[in-house]
Amino acid sequence: MTARVAVVGEALVDLLWRTGSREARAVPGGSPANVAVGLHRLERPVTLLTSWGDDPPGALVAEHLAGTGVDVVRLPTGGPARTTVALAYLARDGSAHYDFLTSWAPSALDLPEDTAVVHTGSLAVAVEPGASRVLQLAAAQRASGRLVVADLNVRPAVLPDRTAYRALAERLAGEVRVLKASDEDLAWLYPDLAVGEAAETLRALGPELVVVTRGAEGAFGLTAADRVDVPAPAVAVVDTVGAGDAFQSALLDDLAARGAVPTDPAVLAGVLARCARCAALTCAREGADPPTRALLDGDGTDTAAPDGTRGTETADRG
Repeated sequence: MTARVAVVGEALVDLLWRTGSREARAVPGGSPANVAVGLHRLERPVTLLTSWGDDPPGALVAEHLAGTGVDVVRLPTGGPARTTVALAYLARDGSAHYDFLTSWAPSALDLPEDTAVVHTGSLAVAVEPGASRVLQLAAAQRASGRLVVADLNVRPAVLPDRTAYRALAERLAGEVRVLKASDEDLAWLYPDLAVGEAAETLRALGPELVVVTRGAEGAFGLTAADRVDVPAPAVAVVDTVGAGDAFQSALLDDLAARGAVPTDPAVLAGVLARCARCAALTCAREGADPPTRALLDGDGTDTAAPDGTRGTETADRG
């Protein structure tokens, strides 16, 4: 349980606008921040390296992160920074569409010395100038022997140019050992390919494992030798907010525990089944509220999170 995961990426404020509502609601979140909270709930040592501005949304982010129990490093920036704000339009089925006001410009990315696994993705690999620095970090960390993992979490509203985004995704695939994407991510990046073909295209660029989440259809893992499919557990869905981040937290927790990428089909099936359960438990609760280790690995009885908090409501299907 001592191997640390370093999560590099954005913390932001979502302005959630639900269908039929007259007002938006501001809640702090961001995919990397949610992943870090999920890891903390699973009792995995984790450090979140992120940034925010000295503005009202930044004050909300700072207050939220201070209450999560997660070890947080506020990254220096090259100048005045604003806090990223996402306008999330929430449909009645819980899905979301986004517009973003982004800021991601870390000037230094120094990881804790005891880091075993490095995770990034989402806006952190799509918004410049920070994206290029994160990709350089990923390449250097993989070369140093650390296990580097990424979640594409494609946001077309940030980079609408499909060709440019696909090139970014393919570069990222070449710098990591494990890459996760949703079926929606791959369908947008590769509209002319089946999801499995798109996953194989990315796997051929360097990852030892590509994991694809498919919502209610479950998930599959793709290695050089095998494809392993697992179903999604049956659950009464409250919403899908934060499900992909919860899945990723469980995946990172396993990678940190074993210190290697699972490629044996039987082992990989067990890992992915646990990740799918983690996502399902989150879908059964309102907002991005990932389970504790006791709930995920125990008898299904919930206990208080180690930080004593509830999750934030950041919409994320994948």
